Amino acid sequence: MTQSSLSEQATTVPLDKEPNSSDTAALVSRPPIVDYAILLKPRVMSLVLFTGFTGMLLAPGNIDVLTGTIAVICIALGAGASGAINMWYDRDIDQMMQRTKHRPLPAGRLKPRSALLLGTVLSLFSVAVMGIYVNLVSSLLLATTIAFYVFIYTIWLKRRTPQNIVIGGASGALPPVIGWAAVTNDVSLGSIVLFAIIFMWTPPHFWALSLYLSGDYERAGVPMMPVVSGKTETKRLILIYTLLLVPITLIPAFIEIISPIGG
Repeated sequence: MTQSSLSEQATTVPLDKEPNSSDTAALVSRPPIVDYAILLKPRVMSLVLFTGFTGMLLAPGNIDVLTGTIAVICIALGAGASGAINMWYDRDIDQMMQRTKHRPLPAGRLKPRSALLLGTVLSLFSVAVMGIYVNLVSSLLLATTIAFYVFIYTIWLKRRTPQNIVIGGASGALPPVIGWAAVTNDVSLGSIVLFAIIFMWTPPHFWALSLYLSGDYERAGVPMMPVVSGKTETKRLILIYTLLLVPITLIPAFIEIISPIGG
């Protein structure tokens, strides 16, 4: 296979796709900048960006375009920083899982210290810029989100308890609160409701994924719910959390965060 054909193949592998063995040549030909981007977990970053921006849109008050743009960028960079440090810490178990073994660190394409340095620098940069150019409350919330995801979820909970995603999900539920605080410089009932919606959505979402990947998690020794309690119990919990989520999603209309449909 020629170098040009390798380059063509590389362009067909999506940035954050978890590749299979047939993608090996494309992976080898990827420039390092692509692997650094993968460390930031682009798909997770895009979801965090969406929820953070939603919090900004729903918050009472106004924010100028420049400040709002800075806030959104800081939220995205904070999410990416968390992802990079998560990949640094989880590189040993990522190597055991079919879904993650081709990531830059377990595959040996980047050095672990590079991921840790990237995550640390982006964490400090995003929190500092948020504090200087947006406001202190949103900066502190961003710092809390990063710290919770790294130290509470990744390092403490993930490998110890099947409740990892329930408790750890708080970090994923904070971005709309950060977006809200970027506009209002406070945390109020509306932002707490947005937090509750994402918090209740997170466990059934990840448990559904872990049902599909239970073999991977068992092989890596990660106590996800299907591994510890079985698939039947996991499905029951997914149903319970989904049913609990429904009334919570209706609360915004009643407290006038948003108008009811057609209202």
